[in-house]
Amino acid sequence: MIRSFGRAFPVVPASAYVDMSAQVLGDVTLGEHSSVWMNAVLRGDVHSIRIGTGSNIQDCAVLHGMRHLYPVIVGNGVTIGHNATVHGCVVEDDVLIGIGAVVLNDAHIGAGSILAAGTVIPEHTLIPPRSLVAGVPGKVRRATTDEDLALIRMYAANYLDYTRTYLAEKA
Repeated sequence: MIRSFGRAFPVVPASAYVDMSAQVLGDVTLGEHSSVWMNAVLRGDVHSIRIGTGSNIQDCAVLHGMRHLYPVIVGNGVTIGHNATVHGCVVEDDVLIGIGAVVLNDAHIGAGSILAAGTVIPEHTLIPPRSLVAGVPGKVRRATTDEDLALIRMYAANYLDYTRTYLAEKA
């Protein structure tokens, strides 16, 4: 469902896919070719949410800002895995947030990073670009390699293909 909240209505380009079971409300802007999958929630009621070009928000993920303090800003080519929670933070380009990961208020995830499944990033944490992060709390385990970056981009490309397929079926 795509719906307004207050005076804000989500901006969804024709090239983006939002599943009918997803909840996208309020001050949310999706980038071209982005996608929001089954039962995901993008709740732009208390702060803005911005999703970059070619990014995907997978099943049951939740994105929400912190009232009056922290928006959610997601870069280009980002994959946010199933059941992830992304709250009031910045995620730069070409990032993979693994299944069930949690990113909390005022965290900043650098470009080309991977957050392993189940990782928890505490508030106010800065993850440098090209970092592989795992654990509770999340710790940088090593730098991401060119092969890791290719994997991040492959996941994003898979979802671009799924988006085209679902949009064609919807038409």
